[in-house]
Amino acid sequence: MSENDSEVIVEVRGRYGCLTLNRPSGLNALTLGMVQTLHRQLDDWAGDDAIDAVLIQGAGEKAFCAGGDIRALYDSYHNGDTLHRVFFEEEYALDQAIHDYPKPVIALMNGFVMGGGMGLAQGASVRIVSEKARLAMPETGIGYFPDVGATYFLGRLPGRLGEYLGLTGKQLGPADAIHAGLADLYLPPEHVDGFVDTLVDIDGRTDDALRAGLAMMTGEPGEAGLERLRPAIDEHFAKESLRAIRDSLEAEQRPQYREWAAETLKAIEGRSPLGMAVALELVRRGRRLTLSEAFALELKLDYQWFDHGDMVEGIRALIVDKDKSPRWQPATIDDLEPKHVSVFFDDAGR
Repeated sequence: MSENDSEVIVEVRGRYGCLTLNRPSGLNALTLGMVQTLHRQLDDWAGDDAIDAVLIQGAGEKAFCAGGDIRALYDSYHNGDTLHRVFFEEEYALDQAIHDYPKPVIALMNGFVMGGGMGLAQGASVRIVSEKARLAMPETGIGYFPDVGATYFLGRLPGRLGEYLGLTGKQLGPADAIHAGLADLYLPPEHVDGFVDTLVDIDGRTDDALRAGLAMMTGEPGEAGLERLRPAIDEHFAKESLRAIRDSLEAEQRPQYREWAAETLKAIEGRSPLGMAVALELVRRGRRLTLSEAFALELKLDYQWFDHGDMVEGIRALIVDKDKSPRWQPATIDDLEPKHVSVFFDDAGR
């Protein structure tokens, strides 16, 4: 197998270690092997004095990383093996390692950045978005909940953006990503292709030096549409329950927010009620948890979710059988009871 056939391309460019996720036909979705390669290489470079900083990027034009290989997790569960458990354990360990990395880490987010891709990028010390960047945590749409540390990083977004993004799976372009606090710098289109060639001439020994050097390439992404919606987002998504949020959105009559409220209700409509309710609880708990506590809580839920959550059914309906008619349990928001959520968080779990 040549290097370009590898799922992760490992290169050294100048004093930068470069990691390229290389499954473009699968939108660079993470496999267990990719997770292990990334973690192993990061460990090697952490103690290498010849490496000042690390760049993580995706191959192709469509995606940085669109998540994990969820079909493989579905098959693992039905085959009765342990891949679906080991994957989450190792993925979260990798994400934690990026957050704690002793050297600057740059995430170049071009194209889709979803789920597992967000887990990689949000731990980076310099998070760069291109014009094509589309960031999201879409897990509730497949009967899951936002993970990979989203409990922590969504919980720390301004106002109630964490609840809004976690429940709806809303995709953010570059301006909104920066406004929300999920990205730091915008890279205009003319600088994307030659980014690495320019990067190698920049001092990467500290975050401040990197940002100063990157200033010649980065720019302003334009107006953030989220900014004008923030009053409505913060009002509606502060409600105490998923049902109350829905009812509040249904009652929205202000002309400047009515269309947004209708779109948001439509986004919520087809998603897993249980996944959304658990997401709401996670984001709110996350505001008082450390990062390691957040990962531990997500892992605890993962161990229960394949048997008792909606993920297996969601993957069946959307990826395997493709009938797009998942049979969620409970079926509707009105069928949800507090006990459906609280059981996952009990000390003993299920």
